[in-house]
Amino acid sequence: MQIKKQVSITREALKNKNISEKKQKIILGEVKDKLERERTMKLSIKEGMAASVMSGAGDAYISPFAIALNANNAQIGLLSSIPQILSPLSQIFGSKLMEKYSRRRIIINFVSLQALMWLPILTLGLFFWGNLFREYLPILLIVIYSLYAGIGALASPAWFSLMGDIIPERIRGKYFSKRSRLTGATALITTLSAAFFLDFFKTKGIVLVGFSIIFLVACIFRIISVFIFKKHYYPQFNLEKNYYFSIWQFLKKAPSNNFGRFTFYVSLMHFASAIAGPFFAVYMLRELGFSYIMFMLTIIATSITTLIVLPVLGKFSDRYGNRELLRSGSFLIPIIPFLWLFSKSPVYLIIVPSIISGLGWAAFNLASSNFIYDSVSVQRRGICIAYFNAIVGAGIFLGAITGGLLAQYLEIGFMSKILFLFIISGILRFLAYLTIPVVKEIRQIKKPASRYLVYLKEMKVVREDLYSIFNSVSHLFKQKSP
Repeated sequence: MQIKKQVSITREALKNKNISEKKQKIILGEVKDKLERERTMKLSIKEGMAASVMSGAGDAYISPFAIALNANNAQIGLLSSIPQILSPLSQIFGSKLMEKYSRRRIIINFVSLQALMWLPILTLGLFFWGNLFREYLPILLIVIYSLYAGIGALASPAWFSLMGDIIPERIRGKYFSKRSRLTGATALITTLSAAFFLDFFKTKGIVLVGFSIIFLVACIFRIISVFIFKKHYYPQFNLEKNYYFSIWQFLKKAPSNNFGRFTFYVSLMHFASAIAGPFFAVYMLRELGFSYIMFMLTIIATSITTLIVLPVLGKFSDRYGNRELLRSGSFLIPIIPFLWLFSKSPVYLIIVPSIISGLGWAAFNLASSNFIYDSVSVQRRGICIAYFNAIVGAGIFLGAITGGLLAQYLEIGFMSKILFLFIISGILRFLAYLTIPVVKEIRQIKKPASRYLVYLKEMKVVREDLYSIFNSVSHLFKQKSP
């Protein structure tokens, strides 16, 4: 209604000017298009928050759910690896669907199917509680969750393409940092609430029923996402005949073009990280005996750090470029697994590794996403994000499989097998970081500083955000002190 009212006001204003009817229609079309895009940007944040409830109540608890189903280390590795390879392969098919179907139809249909996949997942908890088919439930979880990931991924190229059309380039870093901050806060609240909920059910001896309930919540909120997607504005989009190129052509040309080298760099970093990634949950819940609340507090510390730094990182990206932000995040990522070796204290694990992880991965992920938008044309966004995710997914798949096999079959007596995996992962992450010089910046940006601390001196807007964060934290502690 507000858009119609604004268009009507504009139409009346144009009538009072000496403008031809044809030009008036063009102006009114541009005004309506701009207003629809702005409305969709707001709706996308709401949709992201609904999706974050699904993620916080569902995806965040898949590994703990598998552990509760008595899955072994190899099965935990498969649960992490198979969806990671099936998902990007589905995206390749999803990008081809845009040749025949509208982005609206693709997104709504496959997000709806993804929501419904939570129903068979939650029944597994009820089967375990009822002592039915217990030995087969971990395998069934791997199969169903892999299908869930693959179905959801079919919508990703269409969504990525849509967001590229909706969000202006000049504010892309700022917008996505805001969206990520709000969706992250939603996921944080959901994840923590679910942890308290599960611990309550655990004290009653029916934790599997608790899992089934939170997965039902995940299903409901993904359905809410569907209704929000129906309200989105979908600009006219037609693929040109020469837009398509095969993944083999992409791989062949990758070493000689910047986007190809960037893709392989990100894949290498994710391969190294996935060797340890699935086993942080196993380490905390099995070896350290953390409660679900303590486990999620460790995860949430990472999320809180991400929420705090995203506004700074978004402005950093807009000013200094995504390649420099990628380099900064990549510098921290190899350090993270080594920090888990120094103490088993929950307080230490919540404060030190989790905070460094939140900062490093926030910078890495924001830079990676924005770099793709900068690097590829509008016509090829869908297929490029599909190929990018396929190669990154292959890296994650191989890393998780390698980690799972080592965790299950490696025999060492001098330390925990999982901590040994953390060391291997850290070394490989550092080796991956050494290859970042092959990635070049795309946009015209301010020349990067030679030292990281110089950024704080040069960049007034970052300093203001950091001062604001510091003052807020200081004020909080002053209120708590006697």
